[in-house]
Amino acid sequence: MTDTIEPSTSCGSTMIHPRREPFEHGLLPIPKLIFSDPTQSLISLKQKLLESSSNHRVDSSTISDSLQISSDHANLLLDTLASVHHSDSEPLVRAEPGQNDAVGADVHDLVLLLYIQSYKRLLPRSHKDSASVADVWPSTSAFDGYFSALSPLQLMRSNSRRFMPSQADEEAHQLSYLQKHLANILSLLAEPGEGEGEGEESQVLTMDRFEHLGFLVQFGDKAEGNCLSQSSPFFANSDPDMPAVPVPVTQVRDWLMQNITSALENISERTSAKENGSASATDQDVAMIDACTVSVKSSASTRDSCFIEGISKSSYVKQASDIKGSTVKVLNCQESTIYVLAPLRYAIVYGCSDATIVLGAVGKAVRIEHCERVHVIVAAKRICIANCRECVFFLGVNQQPLMIGDNHKLQVAPYNTCYPQLEKHMSEVGILPTVNRWDEALALSMLDPHDSLSHPAGVSDVQAESATRMDPDQFTNFVIPNWLAEESTGSTNDNPFALPDAYAASQHKNQNNLGDIRKLIQEASLEESRKRELSSVLHVCFKDWLYASGNIRQLYFLQAEDI
Repeated sequence: MTDTIEPSTSCGSTMIHPRREPFEHGLLPIPKLIFSDPTQSLISLKQKLLESSSNHRVDSSTISDSLQISSDHANLLLDTLASVHHSDSEPLVRAEPGQNDAVGADVHDLVLLLYIQSYKRLLPRSHKDSASVADVWPSTSAFDGYFSALSPLQLMRSNSRRFMPSQADEEAHQLSYLQKHLANILSLLAEPGEGEGEGEESQVLTMDRFEHLGFLVQFGDKAEGNCLSQSSPFFANSDPDMPAVPVPVTQVRDWLMQNITSALENISERTSAKENGSASATDQDVAMIDACTVSVKSSASTRDSCFIEGISKSSYVKQASDIKGSTVKVLNCQESTIYVLAPLRYAIVYGCSDATIVLGAVGKAVRIEHCERVHVIVAAKRICIANCRECVFFLGVNQQPLMIGDNHKLQVAPYNTCYPQLEKHMSEVGILPTVNRWDEALALSMLDPHDSLSHPAGVSDVQAESATRMDPDQFTNFVIPNWLAEESTGSTNDNPFALPDAYAASQHKNQNNLGDIRKLIQEASLEESRKRELSSVLHVCFKDWLYASGNIRQLYFLQAEDI
């Protein structure tokens, strides 16, 4: 065919977008998953996997043998694929914890996930107002320079604080990657055609194979229910009772390239308009907000994300009714308490310091990156922790926590809070309260081959530092103030995750000790002066504990209410 194919307009949107989830949550620092010649290696792998399966699906044992990786890494690959898959009807996505092997991974989805392991993330950017950032951000940690061999990582931790690339920059970077690798990606899904010719000229895509591209791209702003074939001129009006005619790969490639080029031009135009002072209301390159400002501190994205950025020395609350979309990104917050009491699909916490962050229920994946002295409380399907220091994670997670990068002095503990709608939110996103693998952390490589830094030879084989379990005697419940809970019929009054015996016993002991102290004080016959003295001592000790434990952050909300 030689007819010119125009960029798609059948979704009501002229823009093609990369799906962010595989690039944000689907990259694993496992050397054997990164191929020097991914196209030929993965075509051979695909054929081998298809020959071993009668239904185009493979389990972790087959993956382990074919890729020569451990069973733990094969299971991790299955979990990762499920967490970033584009279709909620995919059997692997719907599988209960521990049932992935019974379902298996679709071979074509698997090879696409393996192919993008060659992706390199953008470097973090410097904040445009570095002088103001220096006033509120902590100075370089004593850990910097501790490992002389890891000097490239110090770029991430210099005195000039680094920030995530803007959403526009990231999208352009991902689209450029897809543009460069599109022919190779299509070859992984193609089938031999009936016509004459060799190579790409003779290959075709069926509608089923075409749908697998929905793993990497989407049209319009909504990721859920992304039926790619209905956005294309090839299969949009296909009769569901009749098999659609396969389409030449070259035709699909040309159509996608036109759409990607159009999208990149659109991003470039928006970026130029912003630099000229005419930024649109939907632009997501949000500047850090002044610590004294009590106005808008978050923004909703047209791409299904909510951003909370630059909160400093205060508390901030987001309820389910406040969030438009299913992804939250908490960026560059410090000395604050952030409450996100909502059901989510994905969450990212990046560049935060000396903060407590409560994430309600995250049904797909959480990523915590480049944080220092942060307490994170989250109920989630899975969590990845990268390049963090002196942080504590109170977890209710159905899968093993993943530790990657240059981590130092991390602690994990069982989940320790509740709010009225919690169990409802967990049910909505598919988190099981009966499964909590908070203390089964899986540590991968210390250096991430997906970042754009150069690393010293041999260091990539060093395993990341894992986390230690919190001492049960140090474990306390985190109380979310009642007035923060959204009005509803929610009925979660207790922690939905059962505490391990040692932590439950410690809590019981602390409660008994508190009861004994109260009884002693009530029964003590003290003069008024002695009562005042005792009250003063208790007040000082309580204040010292608030600051030493970091729980002083919980009082910031009260201060904000009084202003």
